[in-house]
Amino acid sequence: MSDTPRPAPVYHLTPGRWPTILFLPGYASDMTGAKALAIEAWAQTQGRACLRFDYGGCGKSAGDFADQRLVDWRDDVLAMIDLVTGPVVLVGSSMGGWLMLLAALARPERVAALVGIAAAPDFTDWGFTTDEKMVILSEGRLERPNPYGPAPTLYTRPFWASGEAHRLMSGTIAIDVPVRLIHGMLDPDVPYLRSVRLAELLRSADVQTLLVKDGDHRLSRDRDIALILRTIEELVA
Repeated sequence: MSDTPRPAPVYHLTPGRWPTILFLPGYASDMTGAKALAIEAWAQTQGRACLRFDYGGCGKSAGDFADQRLVDWRDDVLAMIDLVTGPVVLVGSSMGGWLMLLAALARPERVAALVGIAAAPDFTDWGFTTDEKMVILSEGRLERPNPYGPAPTLYTRPFWASGEAHRLMSGTIAIDVPVRLIHGMLDPDVPYLRSVRLAELLRSADVQTLLVKDGDHRLSRDRDIALILRTIEELVA
């Protein structure tokens, strides 16, 4: 990788009271999704600080998506934490749930609480078949049909290797802040038992897993978003 400094992510900051709510999108997503905008709108009504942003190579942020690694996006999250003052509550969706854990481990003094929405830590390990992993390793890239958009989803060897180097689910995860894990039981992408196992591994005693029986992966219906907002509100109260 080049020693050239990484471009700063493009972000939108709503000023307000601490803790700042920081939304972490999922893989190949951006800061304009329904959950990010709903959280920002709620924060504005509460006079609460909120920050949403795009990872490098995503949305409006500079960079080529194919060049990005998991560790690069973790560093983008850390840059956003360092941008603001005071404590932060990280809200991570899907892959963002993996990044929120990595960021909490790197900035334990700054992170006040975590909210995972279909959190997907270690998905480079369990989210691909053996054949798909071989394609990534041999060809350097894998494209999958995208159920959420017209363009296929790209996975690269650098991203996959970075993910494998930052797996967390092999033992106790040294995070001690309150954690809430929200997961749809009909999630076709991230099995809800991943959140149950994550709850077991987190060192914090203040961990709750909230299962939505008819919920899908995105959890973007009005009632899903209402649950997410209630969960955030209880944590910051």
